[in-house]
Amino acid sequence: MNNKTSAVVRLRKARATTGAAHREGKVTLEMVARAAGVSPSTASRILNGTAVVSELKRHAVDEAIARLGFVPNPVARGLAGGRTLSVGVVTQAIDSPFYGGALRGIEDELSAAGYSPLFVSGQWNAVHETRCIEMLRSRRVDGIIVLTGRTSDAALKALAANLPVVVTGRSLCAPGLVSLNFDNFEGGRLATRHLLGLGHCRIAFITGDTRHPDAKERHRGYLAALKEAGVAADPALVVPGQYTEESGLAAVESLLDKRVPFSAIFAANDQMAFGAALGLHRRQLRVPYDVSLVGFDDVATATYSIPPLTTMHHPVLELGQIAARAMLQLLAGEPATLTLPAPRLVRRESTQARR
Repeated sequence: MNNKTSAVVRLRKARATTGAAHREGKVTLEMVARAAGVSPSTASRILNGTAVVSELKRHAVDEAIARLGFVPNPVARGLAGGRTLSVGVVTQAIDSPFYGGALRGIEDELSAAGYSPLFVSGQWNAVHETRCIEMLRSRRVDGIIVLTGRTSDAALKALAANLPVVVTGRSLCAPGLVSLNFDNFEGGRLATRHLLGLGHCRIAFITGDTRHPDAKERHRGYLAALKEAGVAADPALVVPGQYTEESGLAAVESLLDKRVPFSAIFAANDQMAFGAALGLHRRQLRVPYDVSLVGFDDVATATYSIPPLTTMHHPVLELGQIAARAMLQLLAGEPATLTLPAPRLVRRESTQARR
């Protein structure tokens, strides 16, 4: 009996003895090894790509896997190597058009490396975020990526002492931790400079949630650009927002109700800019003919708003990709030296020179 015939016989015997288990989806590595005529340890090494064996044995294992319908268990394989091949990701709002891009970038990079992301949402609540982190740790994730969030710097450093951590929106330095911080100050300054360059001096600014470091930095950039241009900052032109469309709408209504004069608006994110545009429309003010409008983030829908929104490009997809790559570098024991691209203005039809 030749090798090929014996392999077929072994497969038939294996399938006859494991039919019930196969129907229940319980085909094991041991069954595959028995069908292929190799030891379970050899089958495992072949699956992991670490075995030095003949092509005949490798082919026998591949054929057994295909015929028996064996699905490798990545968790079990990871645990055998001391890992679960999973990474926890703490976002703040799963349905956010901004964070959605970052999650996609993380998923793409981790999946390509054989890791599975576990997404949880902190909802901008420090207590809830702490629970999310503890839940992820109970799942034995290999590392945790935190997208901005409310967790204190000290807590993140303590977490990194036991588990690789990547955090965005912070500037931190600690063993086992990588922080990726976008230059929000420069972004705010460039956005305001753009409007000043178009001849606008009365520029309203809709702030983000002031508990966010990025909101504070964008506000600081706005004030710096005014100072550089010799334009006095008017506190009446600064109105609070919460990074939502509703808050952008409310901010514009407040400015107009108080009859505060302005010819341009810089909103600290695109969602508030969309709300501001609606508020202007309801008062029969046209963008950009009556009021120029600039946002921040360059979310996907900014291109398709009416008119298309001039905005600061925040590379959110790249943010997610780079955060995932940094995590993979930490897991591999390599130094993570990745940085985010610099902010850049994307000029569209929502701004024009002051008439």
